[in-house]
Amino acid sequence: MERTERFYKIDRLLRDNRSVSLERFLEVLSVSKATFKRDIEYMRDRLSAPIIWDRELRGYVFEKNIEDHQAYELPGIWFNQSEIFALLYMESLLSQIQPCLLGQRLDLLKQKLRDLIEVGEYSVDVIKNRIKILNMVSRSRSIKHFEVIALSLMQQSQLELTYYVRSREELTKRSVSPQRIVYYRDNWYLDAWCHSVNAIRSFSLDAVRSATLNSDDAIQCDVQELDSVLGSGYGIFSGTDLFWAKLRFRPERAKWVSLEEWHPSQRTKFDEEGYFILEIPFTEEHELLMDILRFGPDVEVLEPPSLRQSVLKKIIEMTSIYH
Repeated sequence: MERTERFYKIDRLLRDNRSVSLERFLEVLSVSKATFKRDIEYMRDRLSAPIIWDRELRGYVFEKNIEDHQAYELPGIWFNQSEIFALLYMESLLSQIQPCLLGQRLDLLKQKLRDLIEVGEYSVDVIKNRIKILNMVSRSRSIKHFEVIALSLMQQSQLELTYYVRSREELTKRSVSPQRIVYYRDNWYLDAWCHSVNAIRSFSLDAVRSATLNSDDAIQCDVQELDSVLGSGYGIFSGTDLFWAKLRFRPERAKWVSLEEWHPSQRTKFDEEGYFILEIPFTEEHELLMDILRFGPDVEVLEPPSLRQSVLKKIIEMTSIYH
């Protein structure tokens, strides 16, 4: 029987009986006297349980008028060991999200998670030492308008954005109907219907310079429509034309790459020589190109010729640096 379950049984026995003897507790809980004493001390000190020893009744009782002890309350949900570790992992993830993202609201949520976890047998600080999360090339910049954008999603209202377009190095004004927020490769994006161009667009939140709620109701796009426009090709970038890339990985790398999902619609097979053939759709080659290059000589682009040429061009540019 786990500790949290014992707390519940102790509480139930005390509420259902005038007093409960030590022997009765040990029988029901199937624990040693020392363990029971630690449980009672924890409930008194950490949960403010008004448990006392009544000499006349020779048993444990709640103090009279327990309903008046508003500080004492057992959590309504109990967690088993695997669920507690899932909460610990969640708490670790929350700790590493950009600290300014949700400010004090995130801190309150993290504290509630810690309170739930520490009702059990485990200490957050001790167990967190067993969990290490490494974020490669993580961004430290804050996102000033995250809360306003999140609020517009919940209220289903339109937004007025001032948005910096990096490719043209200019500020633009956009009226958008937010659809969803996407977290991808350590950056946040807003998928939205852009009223300025009458089309679905994805906006990088760190390029948003201002965001103001609009009183107009947001247009709601179908999820399948969003995915067909923004999720049809590889990566976060979208385009109008869909292409298919055919990649060939060396046998020594093939067994690892074959376990990866690059895209939900990918097609895969091993050829007779043990090479792994991966076919994936893409609409804009920039991100796919970067991921191909990280495999170095372990991958070859077979199709299309335009992507193969782009890889060759990058290799030549890289080679020229080291001459």
